[in-house]
Amino acid sequence: MEHDGQLKLYTAVAAQLKEAHTRVRALQVPEGVRMALTRKLLVITAAAKHDLADATRRLERFAADLDEGRFPDEDR
Repeated sequence: MEHDGQLKLYTAVAAQLKEAHTRVRALQVPEGVRMALTRKLLVITAAAKHDLADATRRLERFAADLDEGRFPDEDR
């Protein structure tokens, strides 16, 4: 049973990551900002392979930042 719950969580996080990537692609921001956001998503994706709970928290923060219009600087 635990395996089913874990699989559902992975599936949910994967769907949220896919949605976040779609949102980033649709943003009207300079290319440097888009690249910085994409790098953050790639870090979250890598984290999900090792610590799903941490990746979920990071993804929630990332989505909240997007919702609030908080973007990284271009030079990062």
